[in-house]
Amino acid sequence: MPSRPLKRSLAAAIFATAVAGSLLATPAGAAEEPVLNLYSARHYQTDEALYTNFTRATGIRINRIEAGDEQLLDRLKSEAAQSPADVVLIVDASRLWSAQQQDLFRPVRSALLDQRIPPALRDPAGNWFGFSSRARVLVRNKVALQAADVATYESLADPKRKGQICVRSGSHPYNLSLVAAMIEHLGEAKAEAWAKGVVANFARGPRGGDTDQIKAVAAGECGVAIANTYYYARLVRSSKPDEREIVAKTAVVWPNQATSGTHLNISGAGVAKHAPHPQNAVKFLEYLASDEAQAYFADGNNEWPVVKGVVVKNPALDALGPFKADPLSIAAIAKATPAAQKLLDRVGWK
Repeated sequence: MPSRPLKRSLAAAIFATAVAGSLLATPAGAAEEPVLNLYSARHYQTDEALYTNFTRATGIRINRIEAGDEQLLDRLKSEAAQSPADVVLIVDASRLWSAQQQDLFRPVRSALLDQRIPPALRDPAGNWFGFSSRARVLVRNKVALQAADVATYESLADPKRKGQICVRSGSHPYNLSLVAAMIEHLGEAKAEAWAKGVVANFARGPRGGDTDQIKAVAAGECGVAIANTYYYARLVRSSKPDEREIVAKTAVVWPNQATSGTHLNISGAGVAKHAPHPQNAVKFLEYLASDEAQAYFADGNNEWPVVKGVVVKNPALDALGPFKADPLSIAAIAKATPAAQKLLDRVGWK
């Protein structure tokens, strides 16, 4: 969908509602025009309902630019103080950390966000907040492997799994975040030994996305793959015969249920450092934490809400079953991702 032109001008006295509990403020007596400039790395058509309902509820029109995480961060850096961005929406913890380290966010203090978003799923200083979560699970071929064979992430390094593992590039943020979590749990030396063992067990060189790995498992090219849950849930929801067959031949394994729990990652957002409409930006973040928006995240892209108590009516997620999630702080995981990249480079996880 083409974005509307982004504007920097402030219209007089059009939108005067202040955001309760926020420390972001325009000059005394000033009002913000009813517009929000969103830089989004989410490319899901179902998110349109989020934007439409926000505008309907607040009167704030959303102008949107969509691109990949890295492209958006590069754009913010090049625009610097002239950037029109109010909110930056990113789909991975490592990229949120990168933006924070590059000083691209301005901290937010919102009583509503602090109350709604669990501490483990937001930056302690208020630079960014998680709004949806997904798990990084193992998908096994039902014939080749039993669930007990790959019950943990650690089992992927077992020599018994030689020639059985399919996974995407080690430089991809989803894998960086997983390896960062392994560093936090095991320490860097043990995490590196684990990653080296995983590489030794590859069925093929890393290539493609998570769905490609799941397809390779169904085809028997590998016995197990690492993938995000929402990719598998999309196949569960599909009515296409070939995708239904993929689901029939595979099964999800929730790793580390007896120990640390299954690794989680997030989509999250923060207010851009030079946001021209900071009050509107906080209002948008607070909307993303509402029950309505949280339900859209779950139903639209097969993710889990981060707000406790939100009712999710998604049969595909229900079909995956309950699981124990790793309670490790997303901020701690994000902070360890630079070390994770160096580790993966050392072990040859291309």
